Amino acid sequence: MTLKASDVSVRFAGVNAIDHVSVALDQGEILGLIGPNGAGKTTMVNVLSGFQKPATGTVSIFGDDAGGRPADWFSRNGVVRTFQAVRLFKGLSVSENVEVGFAALGIGRTEARRRSAELLDRMGLADRATQLSGTLNYGDERRVGIARALALSPKFLLLDEPAAGMNIAEAEALGVLIRSVRDDFGCGILVIEHNMRLVMNTCERLHVMSSGRTIASGTPSEVAANAEFKKAYLGSEAA
Repeated sequence: MTLKASDVSVRFAGVNAIDHVSVALDQGEILGLIGPNGAGKTTMVNVLSGFQKPATGTVSIFGDDAGGRPADWFSRNGVVRTFQAVRLFKGLSVSENVEVGFAALGIGRTEARRRSAELLDRMGLADRATQLSGTLNYGDERRVGIARALALSPKFLLLDEPAAGMNIAEAEALGVLIRSVRDDFGCGILVIEHNMRLVMNTCERLHVMSSGRTIASGTPSEVAANAEFKKAYLGSEAA
């Protein structure tokens, strides 16, 4: 029960954004995809969600080849993502934003509204249901974005910098939310994040990239002790 990219490379204008990288996400696990700016993390998520076709390598869902499939095919087959820039419909209420996700599955409006209310309650956003999404603070915007993604019943949820712009307390609450989403929905969750406290406290396994390559992988404690990881984040003297 795995979403997998095998030996993937992506090139832009002759530059290797990703250079023969393999990443696997199992259902029910929380995987952190980390690395310095420009490491290739978002490009890898684009590959895993059908927004970017690799130059080489393969992508599979539950062992089935997903090569060449468009992004909407990935979402219909259980791979759902959020973006660095939260793409809410600012003129709609919080509930209506989540209802859009249910509507994409062909669910009628009355049932979509009921399911939205249930999901927002589970996400701690029930008191925001009728609020216009354009008036939300940054942290709540990101939580609504996750709720809308969950409306699509993902088997794999890919979160691109979900804690960006959050303060310490908001980021800690997000970590609790991510773990509860995994427990409640059973989906595999991939987290791209620069907040190392969140990553180390939330993710069970880490995959570290730098300059388009894999430089380390393992548990948080294993990665923290890795010399290549220390060099990428702290400089050569730390390694």
